[in-house]
Amino acid sequence: MPNKLTSSELEKVTPVITVPGNANSALVERAKRNAMHWQLGFDENATQGLVLMQSEAHLALKQLDEPKVGEVLVDFASDALTFRRLHGGGKKEAVAKAVGLKGQTDWRVLDATAGLGRDAFVLASLGCNIDMIERSPVVAALLADGLERAQHSPELSAWLPQRMRLHHGIAVELMANWCTVTQNVAPDVVYLDPMFPHRKKSAAVKKEMRLFQQLLGPDEDADALLAPAIALAKKRVVVKRPAGAPFLAQQKPHIEMQGKANRFDVYLINPKAGD
Repeated sequence: MPNKLTSSELEKVTPVITVPGNANSALVERAKRNAMHWQLGFDENATQGLVLMQSEAHLALKQLDEPKVGEVLVDFASDALTFRRLHGGGKKEAVAKAVGLKGQTDWRVLDATAGLGRDAFVLASLGCNIDMIERSPVVAALLADGLERAQHSPELSAWLPQRMRLHHGIAVELMANWCTVTQNVAPDVVYLDPMFPHRKKSAAVKKEMRLFQQLLGPDEDADALLAPAIALAKKRVVVKRPAGAPFLAQQKPHIEMQGKANRFDVYLINPKAGD
């Protein structure tokens, strides 16, 4: 996710929280509390634009003007994530290899650009302790909603709440002061997946990416993330980039792991001593 937006951009793209037309008073109050917590607007009667829809089941990002686009939410118990957790390859999965989980069981990973938390979830399911940073209050609200619902999931409640923590704020600032905060421990790995401009504007672009582009746009200052990440990580910094994208901050990594659509750039903190 982008590290920060200008005030004019925030005014333009920040959605309000709303509720379905048949919402009862309890749901309305729940939505109002959510809006206050994340410092977002509340409009019980919103009928157009990009909104956060608070239903009984979940909180979701929705474009009211394009009902066919569907909604975007964080559901760690979804069929897709369950399949990935059980059959995605475990420590042989690309993100696990990039992070360096071979032979490791409880590494601390700081995902400084959490987004919808999917890679963080996979790493947590493999035993990592994950701290997630998300700057956008809208995306952070979606993540918090997903984490709360996971506490009540028969499949996830025994381990996920203990392994995934959410921090709302600007990643560059939080990383610079990470170890001064109580309970924060320097991570073994810092993971970065900043948003990158997408060339395609067709229906082939995933629905959440279309909505995120509308909400946030590309991360114009992603380069600023690399230096504090390298200063903080104990073992390595892993940067996820689209295939063919330039290196973050024009800094060549020690390892490049090429995939069909994405590439993992790995910066080793002390390569001479091994990693």
